Amino acid sequence: MFVDEVDVTFEAGDGGEGKVSFGKMEKSGPDGGNGGKGGDIYIVGSSDLTLLSQFRGKDVVAAGDGVPGNKDKKAGKNADDLFIQLPVGSSLADLETKETFELEKVGQEILLCVGGKGGIGNYDLRSSRNTTPKNTIPARKGQKRNLLISLRFIADFGLIGLPSAGKSSLLNELTNTKVKTAAYHFTTLSANLGVLPNEKIIADIPGLIEGASHGKGLGIRFLKHIQRVGLLLHCISSDSSDPLKDYKIVRNELGNFSKDLLEKEEIILLTKHDLSDKSGLAAAKRKLQKLKKEIIETSIYDDRSLKNLYSVLDSGA
Repeated sequence: MFVDEVDVTFEAGDGGEGKVSFGKMEKSGPDGGNGGKGGDIYIVGSSDLTLLSQFRGKDVVAAGDGVPGNKDKKAGKNADDLFIQLPVGSSLADLETKETFELEKVGQEILLCVGGKGGIGNYDLRSSRNTTPKNTIPARKGQKRNLLISLRFIADFGLIGLPSAGKSSLLNELTNTKVKTAAYHFTTLSANLGVLPNEKIIADIPGLIEGASHGKGLGIRFLKHIQRVGLLLHCISSDSSDPLKDYKIVRNELGNFSKDLLEKEEIILLTKHDLSDKSGLAAAKRKLQKLKKEIIETSIYDDRSLKNLYSVLDSGA
């Protein structure tokens, strides 16, 4: 299942404690070493949009602690930094400080949590006034953050429309994705992604219904994914009794969620044209032509229509 939101606690490593040591005897002088630094945690942008699944069943991600100092002035080893890959398009919100982070580019690195400094051993604490210190400066704890990570993925094309408009079947046919399909509403319960032959990303946004922007049906959980989609492919089933009404229902929900969604470039895909005769198909097109949008007839059983759609997607967005 595609994971698009997780709540995870990130913990940088604690510093290692400094050492109190005097060699073989106290008069030999202090020789306790410093502790090592705790590991930092970085997040790194990746093109793999499924990476949030790595946190499934995991509440805490922690870097290693610094190694304590030792006698003979030996400093503890610093812990390795931890690099966590997250999908480009991820938004991270610190639930306590409200600070936010955005991953917008592949390879982008953000320092998320700073590891704790190591403690100071008694060798480095010696002075002319205190030649035999018997204490250390304690190590510091690593930074911790409780983050809500939300993926508003960046896709070139987004398939939108009412339930059973043929979006998932079309995604399966256009890409190597194998989304479950069936002849009933809400077969698709999570957003699905596929990669076209031209390496552009196409997203299947689960079916919207009237009231979705207010939480009805699958609610607004998937509306947020449309915000970063380049071109909307509005799927309307050719056997609909009122294709114009279907179109307006979805557009109304987009506008209720965000007026900006109504400004996105859009192509209407009249799907399942194999289910309509010529007169029915012509009638549906006449109604939709009032919208002054590009209309493309398509069917997963019509190779010619799929090739035509491929060519449009290859030259578009």
